[in-house]
Amino acid sequence: MDESRSHRAQMLGSLLVAIAIVAVVIVAVTAKLGPTSIAELEAREDSREQRIEANEERREEAREAREEAREGG
Repeated sequence: MDESRSHRAQMLGSLLVAIAIVAVVIVAVTAKLGPTSIAELEAREDSREQRIEANEERREEAREAREEAREGG
């Protein structure tokens, strides 16, 4: 009987440790990645690309304005 109780206690202990490890891993991954959804990540990427395009357009317009000023001046 003592062996059976010892075995059960060991199994229960192992199960509790495994559950604790899983919980720690879930917390660590969630803290690192955050609860950000794929849609939010795509929206951020789209916004970033739009900002880059807008900056490029402004640079091109400024370059064209400088060229026109040189030609007209």
